[in-house]
Amino acid sequence: MREVAEETGIQGRILASLGSIDYWFVTEGRRVHKTVHHYLMRFLGGELSDADLEVSEVAWVPLSELDSRLAYADERKLARMAAELIASMASSLDGLRNLAADAASAAKPDHEGMSDEGATPQLQGQRHQNDPEPSESLDKPQI
Repeated sequence: MREVAEETGIQGRILASLGSIDYWFVTEGRRVHKTVHHYLMRFLGGELSDADLEVSEVAWVPLSELDSRLAYADERKLARMAAELIASMASSLDGLRNLAADAASAAKPDHEGMSDEGATPQLQGQRHQNDPEPSESLDKPQI
């Protein structure tokens, strides 16, 4: 998380691990082994910045264009995994929203007279808690 913020200017929260990529490179005449851990993250804030010397470019890229911008097959594989996870999370979220909406509508009686589904039946002569007390003057004619 710290390194993402340092290298990109973006703060985020990890949603899922996408895996790791191992590779070797040569710097200053010596071979270096590097392991990069990749995560699907939710953007929380910050501004894009490529001020870090390790980063050559930072950009927001539409998911549909990401595959064509990545140079290596293992990176493209991780991007496809991220796209699948995003779709799965969105589908699950939509499902949860639908369940919540269904539960909320089933719990609310329809006071508009459109439907009695979920409403509590009221027996004739039964009063609701907030109904006013009956007045004797309405029951008997006054003299």
